[in-house]
Amino acid sequence: LKASICDIPPPGLKMSSVFVGNSTAIQEAWKRVADQFTLMFRRKAYLHWYTGEGMDEMEFTEAESNLNDLVSEYQQYQDA
Repeated sequence: LKASICDIPPPGLKMSSVFVGNSTAIQEAWKRVADQFTLMFRRKAYLHWYTGEGMDEMEFTEAESNLNDLVSEYQQYQDA
């Protein structure tokens, strides 16, 4: 968790605030995205639009792998 304080507010305001949090709860959302991506990629849905613009199908396979690794990493932190 990271928190920072900036005492210079935007023009016309008295104060400003920002909070950025990181939680293992996000892994559920990543799992849903990964599942939906896998379903669409297996059917090659919309793939022709991306390959027509110069992307390689291997980039999608790599992205799927990266997303699954991210979910696994969050699961390891949750289990620790």
